[in-house]
Amino acid sequence: MEQNLSSYRIFYAVANTGNISKAAKELYISQPAISKSVQKLEENIGVKLFERSSRGVVLTSEGELLYTHVKSAFETLTLGEDKLRRSIALGVGNLAIGVSSTLCKYILLPCLKEFIKKYPHINISITCHSTNQTLKLLEDGKLDIGLVGKPELLKNMDFYPIREIEDIFVATRDYLHNLKIRGVERSFLLQSSTLLLLDRENMTRQYIDNYFQTSHLPVQDIIEVSNMDLLIEMSKISLGIGCVIRDFVQNELKTGTLLEIPCGSSIPKRYIGFAYRKDTRISKSLEHFIDFYEEYYSEFDFPLP
Repeated sequence: MEQNLSSYRIFYAVANTGNISKAAKELYISQPAISKSVQKLEENIGVKLFERSSRGVVLTSEGELLYTHVKSAFETLTLGEDKLRRSIALGVGNLAIGVSSTLCKYILLPCLKEFIKKYPHINISITCHSTNQTLKLLEDGKLDIGLVGKPELLKNMDFYPIREIEDIFVATRDYLHNLKIRGVERSFLLQSSTLLLLDRENMTRQYIDNYFQTSHLPVQDIIEVSNMDLLIEMSKISLGIGCVIRDFVQNELKTGTLLEIPCGSSIPKRYIGFAYRKDTRISKSLEHFIDFYEEYYSEFDFPLP
C-alpha cells in the first residue's frame, strides 16, 4: 500500500460527508490540506475518485470501489479498538504455565481455583511436563511461568519457593510382611525390595539417585513410572516400595494403607516453587499471577531457603 493511513482517513471522511468543508471540520485540518491530500491520492492511484459539484463531492465508480474496501478496513480498526478497550477493562489476557502432572493436581490447581475467581477473563493454558522439560520450555520462551522443583542451577531464572517437600519411602503392611517371611532384615529393606521410582528424566528421580549414591545404598530391582499418582497406586497394591512425596500420601499414612519405611539417613528436604525467566517481558497477566501467588502462599508458614 503506497499511501499512508492518513490519506485514506481523509478520503474516507470526504466520502462519508460528501463535503470537503465538513470533512475538514471533522478531522480538524484545513480545507486546502484536505483537497491536496485527495488530489495526491488520485495522482498516485491514477484515477479520479470524486466528482466536484456546487453541493459538494460524490464518488466516481472507481471511488466507490475503493471506498468499499477502505470502509471495511476502518470498521475493522474500530472494532479492534473496541475489543481492546473491553479486554483492558475486563483484564483479558493469556498465561501459559508449565508443571508436572503431580504438582498440577496437588499444588497448582488449588491455587488456580482462587486465581480464576479473581481474574476470570485471563485465558490459562497448562502444559504438563517434567521439571526438566518445563525449565527447557521456559528457556525457549514457550512458557510464561513454571511450577517446578528447585534446580541446582537457576541460570537465568527467578525462583519463588512456595513449599518445602520431603521424599519418603512407603509400602503396604502386606509387602513388608512378605519381605520379613523371606528373611529380609529391617536395615536392608531398600536394597532387597522392588523399588517404585519415577523415570530418569524426572528431577525427583535424579534427586533420589543422588541420595542413593551419597548414602551408598545399592539398588537392584526397579520399576519406573512417569508420574507420582501411578507410583502411589502401585505402592498401594503391594508391588514394591515406592518413593513418594510425604504431602501427597497423608491420607494413606493416616489410615495405614501405606507405611513409611525408615531409612538410615533421611532424604534432605527440597523446595518447589514458581520459576520464570529474568529477561522475559512481564505481561499484565503474568504480573497479576505473580502478585497473586506471592500473596496466596504468604499465608502458609514454612521456612524459606
